[in-house]
Amino acid sequence: MLQIGSVFFSAATYAQVTKAVTTSEIGVGIGGANYKGELSPNYRFLNNQPAITVFYRRDMSDAITLRGGLMGSHRIVDDNTFSDEAFDDRPFHKYRDAELRLSLLEVSAVMEYNFLDYYDRRQNPRLSPYVFVGIAGLAYNKKLTAAVDGLDEPYETDLAIAIPFGVGLKYALSKHWNLGLEFGARKLFTDKLDYLAEETEAYLANPHDNDWYFYNGISISYTFYRNNCPPVYKNKPGLLD
Repeated sequence: MLQIGSVFFSAATYAQVTKAVTTSEIGVGIGGANYKGELSPNYRFLNNQPAITVFYRRDMSDAITLRGGLMGSHRIVDDNTFSDEAFDDRPFHKYRDAELRLSLLEVSAVMEYNFLDYYDRRQNPRLSPYVFVGIAGLAYNKKLTAAVDGLDEPYETDLAIAIPFGVGLKYALSKHWNLGLEFGARKLFTDKLDYLAEETEAYLANPHDNDWYFYNGISISYTFYRNNCPPVYKNKPGLLD
């Protein structure tokens, strides 16, 4: 009996270490990018400008997936700006009367925690809410125009580091196709996304808060499945081993 129990325990341990099937996904998404800073001190849904994302996702366990992605955002029409106009009931905003033209290009790597075993095909329906956190690099192009003399700034491209985090929902349309919804915030370590920073003259900037940006959207992805044979059955290592 001891021997039988030992065999059972070993098999269970092996099953936990080596998953029978691993999955990976490639996908695209569309949505909106937003900004929060001096010109828009609160998140405002109407400030969203078009954004697109492409990503690769790989499951590491039943609960953990890793994802790498690119996100880009650019206004479609020249009037699509972030401006003081929406908050002109506030003295600084009415006096400054500025608007920001902003384009974003982000590369990110995040870890997702799935609350349900999304890749268990016995589930019906197959869905799972998830949370994510990671790190991102951002290239952004900006231009500021304002009613205040000396506050106008030309187009300029800068780089920044951000911490992306947020929530989402995955839903399996079929064995291979998936639908996703996501809302994520990006915490920046700079206050210069909108040019308005601590060194701005006439105290027209808040020196106590850094800028933020956001992405919210919908995505579709395709899942690839890989069957993992136990090493004892392999004649030779595979290309990915």
